[in-house]
Amino acid sequence: MRHRQAIALAAVAFVGLTGCDGPDPNNLETYYDDPVPTSSAVPAAPKTSEVPVSPAKAAPAQPDLGGLAQRALLSDADVAEEGVQPGSGEASGCLADGPSAAGRTATWRYPSGSVLSHRVVVFPDRSAARAVAENECAGKPVTVPVQAGVERQQAWCDGKTCTVLLAKGLLVSELTVSASTETRAVDAAKRLLPAMTAKLAAQP
Repeated sequence: MRHRQAIALAAVAFVGLTGCDGPDPNNLETYYDDPVPTSSAVPAAPKTSEVPVSPAKAAPAQPDLGGLAQRALLSDADVAEEGVQPGSGEASGCLADGPSAAGRTATWRYPSGSVLSHRVVVFPDRSAARAVAENECAGKPVTVPVQAGVERQQAWCDGKTCTVLLAKGLLVSELTVSASTETRAVDAAKRLLPAMTAKLAAQP
């Protein structure tokens, strides 16, 4: 019996000794492994709701002034019933020159030699109606049918050359007819007024 107790005590002593070989829980240098270094990551910048604007969107597009004048200009089809043909030169109008880069002119000739000229001028920096009101033409005022939708309308005759001005928005439409008589010039202008007005009305 005593022999068995001795064996048991020896076994407990052996287990106690082997248990002491492990790391001491009170010794921080032996109980924990070396700490694993963590990466010093840079925090990402917070997202903002601002969206960069491209230069094309930042600045408003400039209007095509030359194209605007061209679209308001009478075409060969518009004057076909006058029996005219495209010609060189132009009848002398009375509208003071506007921005040259924005102006468009077309000229036709009658079989008799009379000249029909149409010019469209753009005034981007001021009202076209004001430009007509401030314009002075030589000769005498004449009466032509009032055109609906235009902001200002004036007509003059200087000898056998007659000019009609119609203003709307940025545009001034100037028709000049140089004929054998004043009456013929005025009559031609009256016939073409509806076409001039329709061209202006179609523009913004």
